[in-house]
Amino acid sequence: MLSRILPAPGPGRVLAVATLLMTMGQGAFMTCSALYFTTVAGLSVAQWGLGLTLAGAVGLFAGIPLGHLADRKGPRGTTAILVALNGAAAAGYLFVGTFAQFLLAASAFIVLERGSRAALQAAIAGTLSDTHLVATRAYLRSVTNVGLAVGAGLAGVALQAGSPAALRTVLVLDAAGFLASGLVLTALPPIPPAPKAAGEPRLAVLRDRPFALVTALSAVLSLHAVLLELVIPLWIARHTDAPRWMVTVLFLLNTISVVTFQVRIAKGVPDLTQAVRAIRLAGFVLAAACVLFAASSTHAALLSAVFLVLAGGVHAYGEMVFSAAAWTIGFGLAPAHRQGQYQGFFFTGYAVAMMIAPTFLTVVVIEGGALGWLVPAVLFVAAGLALRPVVARAERDRLAAAVPPGR
Repeated sequence: MLSRILPAPGPGRVLAVATLLMTMGQGAFMTCSALYFTTVAGLSVAQWGLGLTLAGAVGLFAGIPLGHLADRKGPRGTTAILVALNGAAAAGYLFVGTFAQFLLAASAFIVLERGSRAALQAAIAGTLSDTHLVATRAYLRSVTNVGLAVGAGLAGVALQAGSPAALRTVLVLDAAGFLASGLVLTALPPIPPAPKAAGEPRLAVLRDRPFALVTALSAVLSLHAVLLELVIPLWIARHTDAPRWMVTVLFLLNTISVVTFQVRIAKGVPDLTQAVRAIRLAGFVLAAACVLFAASSTHAALLSAVFLVLAGGVHAYGEMVFSAAAWTIGFGLAPAHRQGQYQGFFFTGYAVAMMIAPTFLTVVVIEGGALGWLVPAVLFVAAGLALRPVVARAERDRLAAAVPPGR
């Protein structure tokens, strides 16, 4: 499978190998984390959830200044260091025994994760030409899905053993994956630091209102990302007569779809013009998935399962189209010498959506029933349509303000 999704030898292959190492460890850790912290570290479920929420808030905007650091110090070295430090933070979980220690370790981990992600996007933009940028990002998403799946499979061995030593081994492997990934990233070609243009503010992205609006609208569309993980399992259990194992079927359908088709779809979104069209399409497709999920609320088990599979397939397609369009827009609207801080800001929108989505969608959909699905459906369509004029405004402003760095 990897031979089909890895790019040809070169910077893309280096990025893919680094991504695979990171995501295998993360897939294993995410699968075991709840059990580790509540049985080995001695936290209650409430403490674990509260700690993650607070740590997420602490690290919410970390990608912006750390992305800016990557712009000024050079993306390759900054990314490698931040990823390696992320491994050290992951190892810190081994020493957690109190809520305060968990909050400190989780905050450090999330800050470094957000920062390394922004720096990595700057490294991708600084290493690859425009024609390969989004395609490589699509390859990396496919590799991410493979890595998470493999890591989750490996974690199954630790879960089966169930011993504290087995669970600690998963944390060690996660930390080692980050450290190895940081080492691999040093094989990227050198990327010179971007000089600061005379008179420009330190964090110019914070004054870019059109880009902020693009980020906000993209965040609305990003609400779809929690559907399979959080909303659909509850939906199947409470509102359909479909078997519970349909959750696994939908996860597999999504993973296989992304690994198989994400690169192909991304190649059809090479520029901002195509990206705007694609993101409008994504809004309608995600809305259609919501309607199909709502239709699965029936007492006929077979009919429910059919609607769920149809909805899962449509959702996967909308997710892939949106991802490709969002990458093109995020990279395309960012000035070349500010990619780090812009990518950090763009991802902050996604992070905010992930904080809001669980509560919002659970209340609207799970409590609201079939009619509740109309709310995210309308939001997806509205955001997809609104992005066209907003992206056009942001592009005009970017071209008008284009000044060679250092002049």
